[in-house]
Amino acid sequence: MVLVMKLLFLTCLWPTAVLHSSHSQHHRLHHRQQMSFSRKHNSKREIKMRKLDSTKVRPLKTEQLLHIEDHDFALRPGFGGSPIPVGIDVQVESIDSISEVDMDFTMTLYLRHYWKDERLSFRSNKNKSMTFDGRLIKKIWVPDVFFVHSKRSFIHDTTVENIMLRVYPDGNVLFSLRITVSAMCFMDFSRFPLDTQNCSLELESYAYNEDDLMLYWKHGNKSLSTDEHISLSQFFIEEFSASSGLAFYSSTGWYNRLFINFALRRHIFFFVLQSYFPAMLMVMLSWVSFWIDRRAVPARVSLGITTVLTMSTIMTGVSASMPQVSYIKAVDVYLWISFLFVFLSVIEYAAVNYLTTIEERKQLKKRGKASGMYSMDAVQAMAFDGCFHDTDVDMDLTPFPDPCEESETRTSQTNISNEDTPRLKRKRSLKGNVGRIILQNNHVIDTYSRIIFPSVYIVFNFFYWGLYI
Repeated sequence: MVLVMKLLFLTCLWPTAVLHSSHSQHHRLHHRQQMSFSRKHNSKREIKMRKLDSTKVRPLKTEQLLHIEDHDFALRPGFGGSPIPVGIDVQVESIDSISEVDMDFTMTLYLRHYWKDERLSFRSNKNKSMTFDGRLIKKIWVPDVFFVHSKRSFIHDTTVENIMLRVYPDGNVLFSLRITVSAMCFMDFSRFPLDTQNCSLELESYAYNEDDLMLYWKHGNKSLSTDEHISLSQFFIEEFSASSGLAFYSSTGWYNRLFINFALRRHIFFFVLQSYFPAMLMVMLSWVSFWIDRRAVPARVSLGITTVLTMSTIMTGVSASMPQVSYIKAVDVYLWISFLFVFLSVIEYAAVNYLTTIEERKQLKKRGKASGMYSMDAVQAMAFDGCFHDTDVDMDLTPFPDPCEESETRTSQTNISNEDTPRLKRKRSLKGNVGRIILQNNHVIDTYSRIIFPSVYIVFNFFYWGLYI
């Protein structure tokens, strides 16, 4: 009975519970709708406020100005059509070094490329252009210009890579690099150091021949500009010029090539001080031998050998700083002629010494004042002590202190007291005629050499400097 009454009670309460439950669910649904509407309203307000600050909004791909992902930049602009023109202009910042030994030069420059790629065009009423750094270069097409005959080169990367890309709304592109490049310079040293060297830096596309890419100077002859403060230690920079041409490769065809030409004239003053002037002094020093008494064998021989060795040192120093070329340079001509003059001065004294010995023998035989044994002793003594043993000169006329004279005075010390007065008178009279006695004691070859050697050397210098300058 109790069970039946509980069932009746639950049956009466069921519609009320169901009604209350549905009302509660409806209320909850309404509350959720209000919350959702409030959130949407707040999010729209947030988006509107963010749009007002465009610097904090990252544009979607459909809103980006450059649609890079929509194109294949592995192909050049206008692929399959006419060649794309690429303009070039260069600003030379510095010429860092010129090496004669390696026959190359090192140059730092700003290299700028100009071309048009319609795939990069964009619509903009506010931005006249957009500028990017080197990170965008890997995603788009750029000209593959390289330096012909370059040995090494690099793009400066302090503090970041020195690369700039500027894109204009119509698709025109400016691509700029700061590069240091070392390239070959074919030098001619036949007039060194009075030479002028003509060097050139050559630019060319590596992959695209003239059917795909046309290189040209953007502003003609004005496309090449230089810094006014460029200077080198050994050269004057005479001129910079731009030119263009074609290069042919048998396997790939014709390519456009651009040339940066510059002329370098060498400073001569350094080489005058280091090579020419010392060589002149050595040649003139060798002439001093002609004014020394022919009997002073050690003095004249040592002077000649010293000048010869010094000239050899000068020539070795100049050759060490130059490339080993197979032709004669202008400095070689001068140094070898100077060396020949120094060498001939030594040969000149050898001839004088030999003729003097023969003349001594003839005089001794003619006078008959000495035996053959004495004559042999005089020749041997001359070879050992450097004295010309002429009996008249040595015993009576020679005013100079002489090792031979000293030996004679030692043997005759007992008679010094009786002969002091006439000997002093003779020496006093000879002091006033030293020049005349020297002239009499010099050989005729020395007399002519004093005039011939300087005269010929002056004529040689006149023709040398007139020819090379």
